[in-house]
Amino acid sequence: MELLIFNSMSIAASWDSIIAICIGIAFGFVLESSGFSSSRKMAGVFYGYDFAVLKVFFTAAVVAVIGIYYLDYLGYVDITKLYIHPTYVWGAIIGGAIMGVGFVAGGFCPGTSLCGVAIGKIDAWVYLVGLLIGIFIFSELYAFFEPIYNGYALGNVTLIDSFGWNPYWIIFIFSIIAIVAFVVSDIVRKKIKKVFY
Repeated sequence: MELLIFNSMSIAASWDSIIAICIGIAFGFVLESSGFSSSRKMAGVFYGYDFAVLKVFFTAAVVAVIGIYYLDYLGYVDITKLYIHPTYVWGAIIGGAIMGVGFVAGGFCPGTSLCGVAIGKIDAWVYLVGLLIGIFIFSELYAFFEPIYNGYALGNVTLIDSFGWNPYWIIFIFSIIAIVAFVVSDIVRKKIKKVFY
């Protein structure tokens, strides 16, 4: 099986692990050099004193979606062949709520906690232990959680498929939302007492 990159090019499946390791190292390096191994920086978005996380993720989403659709427009990528993860509504809502509470309480998400562990942060180690305990409990009680986990499955759908919207309008509106979020976050940050960390 080969990984389709462009219509005229593909990468052999034997390279999957090497590519994944290289991407993981690069991602970890960028997280750490951006200061995302700091729980205070990560939690800052919820308290209004640091919106770096919001800006980085909005920027990543906008650049990715514009890039993918532009490559599709040019004929280098066939967007219809990209994998869409199935949507499980209850799993997404409950999992998102748990993730959000964990994010605020611990100041990390799973990826940034591993960055913190790599540089020896005690709070990141505590967070990671809690994460592993949660994974263990979920796996041991999977039979109990399965109806909720797989509840209200919608399949491999997107907003574009569900509502029949033009993808370019969605990209445009999403970009405007990102710009507004950047402006509002700067206004809020200026009104909140600066936190040094």
